[in-house]
Amino acid sequence: MKTYNIEITDTFGGDANYSWVTRHTIKANTQRGAIWKLSRDSGMSWRKQYDTGDMARYDSVSGATCLFIELSEEN
Repeated sequence: MKTYNIEITDTFGGDANYSWVTRHTIKANTQRGAIWKLSRDSGMSWRKQYDTGDMARYDSVSGATCLFIELSEEN
């Protein structure tokens, strides 16, 4: 299992706004598995916007929030 760090924040004009932020640590075998666990626990659906290899951005279906996910340095 790998550890993923996730930040969820609001958006303004499509950009991450950071007027509030929540941070989560999730253990999963893959990045997609970590997003699945977060979706299940939060009740929100996410769509990948981009992936740089080190970090990925997902937007909520509503577009009001986004998240950034990266592999923890501890792995």
